[in-house]
Amino acid sequence: AGRVGPSLAAVEEIRIDDLREPRRTPEQQAVFEYGLALEIDLAVDGIVADAEVAAGTDRLDDPTVVDRLAAQVAAVEADVGLSGMGRLLVRQRLVGCLAARLRFDDFVRRHPEALEVELEPPVIVVGLPRSGTTHLVNLLAADSRFRSMPWWEVQEPIPVIGDGPGRDGVDPRWARSQAVYELTSANAPLVKLMHDRPPHSIEEDCELVDLDFCAYTLEWHARVPQWRDHYLGLDQREHYAFLRRELQVLSYLRGPRRWVLKTPQHLEQIPALLHTFPDASVAFTLRDPVAVLQSAITMLGYGDRNRRLEVGLDELAAYWVDRIERLLRAAVRDVHLIPDGRRVDVEFGEFMTDDLGMAVRVLETAGLEVTDTARTQLAAYVDGNPRGKDGRIVYDLRADFGLEPEELYERYGFYLDTFPQIRREVD
Repeated sequence: AGRVGPSLAAVEEIRIDDLREPRRTPEQQAVFEYGLALEIDLAVDGIVADAEVAAGTDRLDDPTVVDRLAAQVAAVEADVGLSGMGRLLVRQRLVGCLAARLRFDDFVRRHPEALEVELEPPVIVVGLPRSGTTHLVNLLAADSRFRSMPWWEVQEPIPVIGDGPGRDGVDPRWARSQAVYELTSANAPLVKLMHDRPPHSIEEDCELVDLDFCAYTLEWHARVPQWRDHYLGLDQREHYAFLRRELQVLSYLRGPRRWVLKTPQHLEQIPALLHTFPDASVAFTLRDPVAVLQSAITMLGYGDRNRRLEVGLDELAAYWVDRIERLLRAAVRDVHLIPDGRRVDVEFGEFMTDDLGMAVRVLETAGLEVTDTARTQLAAYVDGNPRGKDGRIVYDLRADFGLEPEELYERYGFYLDTFPQIRREVD
């Protein structure tokens, strides 16, 4: 580790040099070996039964949800590299999503008036993963005029009946989220330097829309090209309509009604996004795709030490080199659909230099007055969340993945030609 220049003088640089052959603490090794011994049944019937018990209801309003659940399970079963721990984590996610969907359907049956909520024009952050989308959505969400989704709420959007705050006033959903966060931090402590996800952090709506089992999210948990192809064949207008209903219900539970949203999946679903939210303003993040790739696969490779029999960096890199290209080609194809007057291009270098100024531009594009209160709230977030406050990961595509940046720049040249303002970051 070392220290960097004056502007980041307090930031520690951290190099993960054991991606291919992880070095684990005794405690981490014990967890890994425990995961190897697990035998996890992913039968759809068992997942459905467990979700029904967790939700306290067995009434699912859309039976095609189970068909898409089955498609996800089939894709995961084809991933023979997952360890027992990896299969357990996927199963827990599938049960959790289905239980949340069952609770959602039950809530709407009991409170149909929730779907009468009139949503105000949202601000939607659209861009590659690792392109500043998380920082931007958290910054904008600091403006109290916006409704946003903290991680604790994304995991369990509809509270369980009778499961209200205890005497300490803490929502049990927050407490459960905090417990998982602490466990994850112990087993993979460097994850927080790449994508910190404490309960209060504002998260992606692909996690929310996946209650309809229709998102690309599963690709971050397993090697599932079979699901990728199935997902890309779905009519996302139906599923984004479900997302809108979810937002209505969540605004009904607690306002306000102007949402700030984000997920990289929107990059390849711009037509469905604009069909569902025709009045949206879009913050379109732009970053060097090679820098995005090295950040994404390093984060995934680091996490795979806990969920796979072998990390398999070469296979991981090949999948995401292609996956990033698919996202970029869809973006270049469809970006013209976003009205110029409602789109702000958020170039990563410019954003990192003046994040507060960029947030102001987004608010102004959305037609929101930049009040003194808004400036104070935004500034407080920036002051409390300096970039790299806990350290900064140093990446090396050649050493870690055997990839040549120049070949990748050539492959992604069509995107860089479309957005020439993007600054190259990788030598």
